[in-house]
Amino acid sequence: MARRRDVGPPKTGPEEKDVLLGFLDYLRAAVIAKTEGLGEPAVRTPGVPSGTNLLGLVKHLTHVERHWVLGERTTRWAATFRPEPEETAAEIVAAYRETAARVNAAVADADPAEVRWTLTHLIEETARHAGHADILRELIDGATGR
Repeated sequence: MARRRDVGPPKTGPEEKDVLLGFLDYLRAAVIAKTEGLGEPAVRTPGVPSGTNLLGLVKHLTHVERHWVLGERTTRWAATFRPEPEETAAEIVAAYRETAARVNAAVADADPAEVRWTLTHLIEETARHAGHADILRELIDGATGR
């Protein structure tokens, strides 16, 4: 059973967007970390009757960010939790990282008042699913911590 040392909140810049993006990046990294070191099929292993799995959480969060910031509308939210058999873990994680970079760039020049609600929503959504990922990973191999 692997136990990682937990880490405290991120250090951020002084501006509002620095704080919001700092916490969002911190949570994104926590979600991705839960997939690291797991091969197939463990990364797809559902831990609960709904079928929720680590890779599905990453895929869902990618769609959430694309929807709310990049304007890529999603209508079938339940489908965003289901990785396709041909999608690899590496591809899904890479898509999440690429989306995060695009989102960060999109909000870099935005007025904080215009993106405050959206960034707060992304933090809430990512934190919620990071907690799910913590539990799923512990159920898979006992790993805990960030």
